[in-house]
Amino acid sequence: MSKKIESTFDKFMKDKNQKELFDKEYNKFMLSEFLLDAMKEEHFSVRKLSEKSGVSTSIIQNIKTEKTSNVTLNTIQALASSMGYRINFEKISQRVQ
Repeated sequence: MSKKIESTFDKFMKDKNQKELFDKEYNKFMLSEFLLDAMKEEHFSVRKLSEKSGVSTSIIQNIKTEKTSNVTLNTIQALASSMGYRINFEKISQRVQ
C-alpha cells in the first residue's frame, strides 16, 4: 500500500493565515479573469464598458490588473449586468470562519 504524499500546496493550505491570503488573492484573480473574458466575448473596451456600466475607467482598469481590493458588490453587479451577466452565490463545502 502506498501512502499519499502531501503536496506543497496541501501543506500550504493547512496554515490558516496562508489559506486566508490565498482565498483573498484567488477571488481577486477570478474577478479579473471574469472581467477580461467577458470584455473579450462582448467586444468591450474599458471605455465602452465604463460608458455602459457607469463605472469609472480607472476602477475597471484596476480590477483588470488586480490592483484593487475594495470593489463593491454594486460595482461588480454594474459591470456584469452591462455585459449580460448576473451574479450568483454558491455555498462552498466548508463553512468560512
